[in-house]
Amino acid sequence: MPVPQAPLPTIGLDVGGANTKAAVVDGDAPARVVSEPFEVWHEPDALTEVIADVVGRLMTDGAPAAMTTTAELVDVFASKREGVLHVLDAAAEAMPDRVLRVMTTDGELISLEAARARPLSCAAANWVATALLLGRWLPDAILLDCGGTTTDVIPIVAGEIAARGRTDVERLLAGELVYTGALRTNVAAVLSEVPIGGKPCPVSSELFAVTADAHLLRGRLEPEQCTCTFPDNRGTSPGEVRSRLARVVCADPDQLAEGDVEAIALAVEEAQVETIAVALARVASRLPTEVPVVAVGVGAFLARTAAQRCGLAIHPDSGSPLGGRGGEVAAAVALSVLGRG
Repeated sequence: MPVPQAPLPTIGLDVGGANTKAAVVDGDAPARVVSEPFEVWHEPDALTEVIADVVGRLMTDGAPAAMTTTAELVDVFASKREGVLHVLDAAAEAMPDRVLRVMTTDGELISLEAARARPLSCAAANWVATALLLGRWLPDAILLDCGGTTTDVIPIVAGEIAARGRTDVERLLAGELVYTGALRTNVAAVLSEVPIGGKPCPVSSELFAVTADAHLLRGRLEPEQCTCTFPDNRGTSPGEVRSRLARVVCADPDQLAEGDVEAIALAVEEAQVETIAVALARVASRLPTEVPVVAVGVGAFLARTAAQRCGLAIHPDSGSPLGGRGGEVAAAVALSVLGRG
C-alpha cells in the first residue's frame, strides 16, 4: 500500500504597512520565518512582487496560505475597504497556484472570494490570529504583543479571546490597542518633554527621531532588528542615532552636555513602558482572576517591563511556536499553525 503523504504545512502571511512577514511551522521543528521591510505607501503596486519574494523564500511549493493584513490603513488608499482589496488582489496575484484563506476579526479563516465580499471584516485581524494560537497553548493569559508600530493587549479566558473590541476604533477605546511600538513611533508622539541638563525641555513636534533610536542607544535592540526607515534616511551607527535624538530638542549632540542624549533615550523608554503599563492594568482589572502575561514582538522587552510594573507574572515562551524569532512575526506563525486546523 502507498504510504500516506503528510499534509503540506500552511504558509502564514502577515502583510503590514511597513513590513511583510511570513512563517511556516512544520511539526516540532522551529518556525521558519521571513520578514521584509516594505513601505506600502511608497509603491503599492510593488506589493505583489514583495509577497511573492517573501513566500518564495520559504520554499514550500504548493503549500496553502493563510493571511492577514494591516496595510489597509496606510494613507495611499482612500479607504480601508480599498486597502484590504488591494492587498487581497496582490496576494492572489503573487500566489496564483495556492489555496488562500484570510483571517477575520471574528477568528474565521475564510476563502479569498468571501474576503473580497466582506473586506472590512478582514481589516487588522493579525492580533486575532496570535491570540487564538495562544489560547490553545495557555488558556488564561494576557497577550502583550509589542511590535514595531503598535502594542496589542489581548485578554484570553478559558482559551477564548475576551477582548471587548474587534475593530481598531473599538480596541483603542478599550485599551486593547496602544499606538506605541519599538521601532517606528515618532518620539514626539511618545512624550512632550525630555530632561536636558536635568531640566524638562519641550520636544519638537517634527519627525526627527523614532523609538528605534532610543532603544538602539540603550542597547535594547540590535541594528538588524530595526526593520524601519529612519527619518533622515540614514543608518543605525551610534553617531547617526545620537544625531537624530539630539535633533528632538533642535540640537546637535555637541551642543548638549554629556549624558543628555542618553537621558532622552531613557525618557522615551520610560514613557513607552508607562503607556503600555496603563493599558495593561486596565485590561487586567477586567479579568476575574490574575493571569500571566505572554510578551512577544520586537518590543517584547518593553512589554515585559510593563508587566513587571503592574506586578503581573510573565509566562516563559519556551515550548511555544511564539518563542524566539517566531515571537517577532507572531501573527504569521499563528496563521501557519491555525491554517492546519
